[in-house]
Amino acid sequence: MLDYRFVDGTRLTSVIEALIFASPEPISWEKLAAIIKESEEEIELDRIVIEQVVDQLNNRFEENDLSFRIDETGGGYTFITQPRYHPWLSIYQHENAYRRLSQPAIETLAIVAYRQPITKPEVDSIRGVDSGYILRQLLEKMLIKVSGRADSPGKPLLYKTTDHFLKHFGINSVDELPKPREIDEILKDDDMAEHRRLLMERQLEIEDEDAKKLFEDFEKEHDEGETETTDNS
Repeated sequence: MLDYRFVDGTRLTSVIEALIFASPEPISWEKLAAIIKESEEEIELDRIVIEQVVDQLNNRFEENDLSFRIDETGGGYTFITQPRYHPWLSIYQHENAYRRLSQPAIETLAIVAYRQPITKPEVDSIRGVDSGYILRQLLEKMLIKVSGRADSPGKPLLYKTTDHFLKHFGINSVDELPKPREIDEILKDDDMAEHRRLLMERQLEIEDEDAKKLFEDFEKEHDEGETETTDNS
């Protein structure tokens, strides 16, 4: 089965590789099997065969010393970069960290992830501020979803994380989230300290750039104002 070729000579392994590569989201083995069966009815693929194909592809990637592998995460298969290349990508990732999620959003998302399903009043109580705007942002980013209503006065909405949340953080289930004790250990790690330093430096650069632009805009408006006064006189 692993050596199967279609009528045009295309290998089954190459087709599966192409489907995983082209999918914007992790693609499940059931979806892969269904797509292939739609084209070639005689082929019956199950999870074991798909796993064997993925293993074969990953072995080929390793033999050719490629920077990526296929990984099962977020309920399906997707391409990921090899861990040894992460230092090369860390600066890029840290530069975009604040653009992806703000600190209040990360804080709110963590509360939902660890306490789900949870209502807005419960989130507000933990954070000490109104979280309505942040929850709407997380809903728009498809990181959380409404999972029902609580059996309490007012029947407030219940929120929980989504499959997109799992993909965003590279895990298969919320059970894989680090425990609070593990988070403390991670934060004490030297590598994590370096990451925090890079984030802080980048944030300061952004703040300096914003301050410089504001000052330049102020000077421009001031100069234009003086020019108008001179013309009037």
